[in-house]
Amino acid sequence: MKKIAVYPGTFDPVTLGHLDVIARGSLLFDEVIVAIADNTAKTALFSVPERMAFLREATREWPSVRSCKMDGLLIHFVAEMGACTILRGLRAVSDFEYEFQMAAMNRKLNPLVETVFLMASESTTYISSRLVKEIAKMGGNVAPFVPPTVWSALGERFSSNKPTETA
Repeated sequence: MKKIAVYPGTFDPVTLGHLDVIARGSLLFDEVIVAIADNTAKTALFSVPERMAFLREATREWPSVRSCKMDGLLIHFVAEMGACTILRGLRAVSDFEYEFQMAAMNRKLNPLVETVFLMASESTTYISSRLVKEIAKMGGNVAPFVPPTVWSALGERFSSNKPTETA
């Protein structure tokens, strides 16, 4: 039986931290499905199709990884994809409290689905999409935190404060 994991998130934008979790998850599972959510509680900088394009470009060399738009409840999406695992990354203790609550709720909704947590690599533990957007908006250098296509798109989005590689 194929081991499929779903890695959900808004990925607005995808960061090297996200890619670290995807890469490491692809070593543990036969397939990793990156589920891109359109969180209506947040105002997204990039559209879902843009985020999907960023992820497809960043993961193109990993044949066991694919990206999909996710609507509705995560637990329903997991079942639709034939997965049995939700993959989540943890950067700090503050992430754990929220993630623990979500994992418990998902287990209550479907006891057959497990949540697996991967600790962020030391080199990416401080990276978040929110911080990347703030830095880019203020004209700072985000090249060390995101894939090149995202860096370029952030530069275009904030063209009056265009990030530079030497900033």
